Amino acid sequence: MNGLINVNGDSVQALEIIFFTTLIALLPSLVVMTTSFTRYIVSISFLRNAMGIQQTPPNMVLVGIALFLTLFTMGPTFEAISEEAWTPYLNEEITQEEFFERAQTPLKDFMLRQTEPSSLELYCNMSDTQLPQTDEEALSLPIRIVTPAFMTSELKKAFQIGFYLYIPFLLIDIVVSSTLMSMGMIMLPPSMISTPFKLLLFISLDGWNLIFSTLVQGFQ
Repeated sequence: MNGLINVNGDSVQALEIIFFTTLIALLPSLVVMTTSFTRYIVSISFLRNAMGIQQTPPNMVLVGIALFLTLFTMGPTFEAISEEAWTPYLNEEITQEEFFERAQTPLKDFMLRQTEPSSLELYCNMSDTQLPQTDEEALSLPIRIVTPAFMTSELKKAFQIGFYLYIPFLLIDIVVSSTLMSMGMIMLPPSMISTPFKLLLFISLDGWNLIFSTLVQGFQ
């Protein structure tokens, strides 16, 4: 009898180890899909392309910036998950199922605050799920509906930010190109002349502080 109990206990522990190993393997994808990381990395990539400096800053730097801004933005959410789900689970006060139910609530609350109603309605209609009318009903939606709705809204907002970032640098390109054509310097690449002016504009406006503060304050 004792041997059977030990075997069952070892089996449960082995399943938990396999489950958490799989969760760790999927963690990068979860970070991208359920946090503010997507908006940060896409917006900063648009900024780099708009300035015409394709390899500066390097991709590793952009990912690092987006990651730490994500940790800063998601701090309250992660703290809520730790207090309501992770700590009780480590203390064996709740089961694994209760852990995931509790962990989803702060995360879904964050995502729903950033999700546009039209995106949420789209995925509710496609999944034949009734559109929630209150915040409590929205929190009861499954994560498989909230996550794609959140991702769609984040991509839309990131592309809108990219559009606004392109405008001032595009104007510089137009002015430089027109000036070079009027001077008959057709063979000189406009990007060679416009890039220093773009950098000067960005530095004069304290661009990094402006961009980071705007992105962070954009999250509700």
